[in-house]
Amino acid sequence: MAKGEDKIQKSAAQKVSKFGSFTAGGLAACIAVTVTNPIEVVKIRMQLQGELMAANQRIYTNPFQAMGVVFRNEGIRGLQKGLVAAYIYQIALNGSRLGFYEPIRAVMNKTFYPDQESHKVQSVGINVFAGAASGIIGAVMGSPLFLVKTRLQSYSNAIKIGEQTHYTGVWNGLKTIYMTEGVKGLFRGIDAAILRTGAGSSVQLPIYNTAKNFLLRNDIMEDGPSLHLTASTISGLGVAVVMNPWDVILTRIYNQKGDLYKGPIDCLVKTVKIEGITALYKGFEAQVFRIGPHTILCLTFLEQTMKLVHAFESKVLGHN
Repeated sequence: MAKGEDKIQKSAAQKVSKFGSFTAGGLAACIAVTVTNPIEVVKIRMQLQGELMAANQRIYTNPFQAMGVVFRNEGIRGLQKGLVAAYIYQIALNGSRLGFYEPIRAVMNKTFYPDQESHKVQSVGINVFAGAASGIIGAVMGSPLFLVKTRLQSYSNAIKIGEQTHYTGVWNGLKTIYMTEGVKGLFRGIDAAILRTGAGSSVQLPIYNTAKNFLLRNDIMEDGPSLHLTASTISGLGVAVVMNPWDVILTRIYNQKGDLYKGPIDCLVKTVKIEGITALYKGFEAQVFRIGPHTILCLTFLEQTMKLVHAFESKVLGHN
């Protein structure tokens, strides 16, 4: 057996329960979002800047300048707006995405490759499907939190960008939406969320696993933090390119008060028609600076949280 394959097999042998995977994924994502939330705030405001305007003055010119503007006008609290909602959303989204990815992939591998050990099969098609499916599950579960998070982060007393909706906190936001629009209001834009998350999830873990396994099999890198960091960086860049257009659309649909957009396709058409195709990559620099570190931190910490959960389930709960 090749040295790299032996490492992969040992890593795959350290399995945890589905709840353990959910816990490890959610915990890793919360650690990551604490660091990247300020970039998420400015990304959302940059995506809303000049909404459906042929020409506009750019208040936020780049992520670092934007963070400076927010800090000067709103302080640290302004940069960490929506953090509680982001925590709950990350638990739902990434806990599901990272927790359901391997089980879905294993079922697909056993179905289409019954004569092979499922953890050894690396089919690009199956990996993409598993990533998209697990991401969509998370998007549906976390959609109301992302809706509130978007509105909390876009709101500013100092600089008003896009439609402004004021909530005192995440629970106030959920309650207000439910009281005025019902359950349907809480899931406004769910179709856009599915498209965005499905696009990002379909490439995140497949790129990460492909890069990681390639580096291991070819003895380019040893298993450890450096390998996880390298594979995570590659994965983050891929996700940013694929997901940004759908992220712009989702932000605008979630932030609207009325029915400016009938759905994601209507938003796409109106945005491109009035602002041009480049509008779909508004906030891309912030997207890279957010999703790169977020993916790196999330997937790197996932390796560690998985080990912690595995040790807990083995030693405390007595699971094999």
